Amino acid sequence: MTMAPESPLRPVTLADIAREAGTSASTASRALSGRGYVSESARDRLLAVADRLGYVPNASAQTLKKRRSRVVGVVLSALDNQFYAGLAAGIEQVLREANYQMVLVGDNSDPAEELAGVRTFIAMRTPGVIMTPVGADASRILLGHGAAVVEVDRRLSDEPCDAVVIDNERGGREATMHLVGQGHRRIALLGVDTDWTTDAGRLNGYRTALKNSGIPFDRRLVASIPVRALDTEARIEALLDSASPTAFFAANNELAERAWHVLRRRGLRIPTDISLVGFDDVPWMVMVDPPITVVDQPTLELGRSAARLLLRRLNGGPTLAPAVEVLQPHLVIRGSTGFPRA
Repeated sequence: MTMAPESPLRPVTLADIAREAGTSASTASRALSGRGYVSESARDRLLAVADRLGYVPNASAQTLKKRRSRVVGVVLSALDNQFYAGLAAGIEQVLREANYQMVLVGDNSDPAEELAGVRTFIAMRTPGVIMTPVGADASRILLGHGAAVVEVDRRLSDEPCDAVVIDNERGGREATMHLVGQGHRRIALLGVDTDWTTDAGRLNGYRTALKNSGIPFDRRLVASIPVRALDTEARIEALLDSASPTAFFAANNELAERAWHVLRRRGLRIPTDISLVGFDDVPWMVMVDPPITVVDQPTLELGRSAARLLLRRLNGGPTLAPAVEVLQPHLVIRGSTGFPRA
């Protein structure tokens, strides 16, 4: 005897729960949404049935009905970088407390991938997006579709929108002044070749510190390295050979790590032969010997502030004036910096 094929499993509906609990569908809806009156006994019975049947609300249907989702989009530049992981953790913490969820997309610092993520969020009817922008188009498109936008870490939008950034110029200035104070005059800057406000600010801080110290700016001591360049370490090697710096200021944590590897491979002792300062404190910097002097960013707070600004915009509407928050970094002095060799 042949058995009839089993019918495919279908999602549990409010009607299923109401029928099982012996109530109307509208009563089940009020009980499970927490809105409207339901007797305590009926609510307990409906919640128990929903739990037993494994009921999951249809988020897409709710979004269509209310024209607003409880899911926030987050687009970050590099998910393999611990800085962005900390940023995401701060965002998620605040959103979770406000009963929002986030969908995280990495764009690999590629404007085309950023736009693809943004279009996905528009299709999802996401009410707002937090992003570390790599181009100006993404924010403009989102704002044009009525989505709230918060730019975090850097500002690139041509349209006014909320933003949270670090005082990058101060960070670059303090890092360079620390090296100048130890007697260094040939300080190399390892930066990223972009027009992002992060990189421009750190370069400006470096130049300001040199100017204030009476040290001429020497273009040969500046390496502007493309994002995700395959020859980063070769460029650092070339700068060492051509410019003979006594100290490196690496303007992000990835460049600091690459510089550390180059110096170790060459047998150069830190800080006896050359000093090293990084930007953005990540765990490996205290695991090496000597630990790395660094400009520390309040990464978690950067993410939290971005999420709070987005919630403010979602609750306050489009008439609110754009808010821009500037958080302050601070220099953490460790063993990787010292006086230059005579």
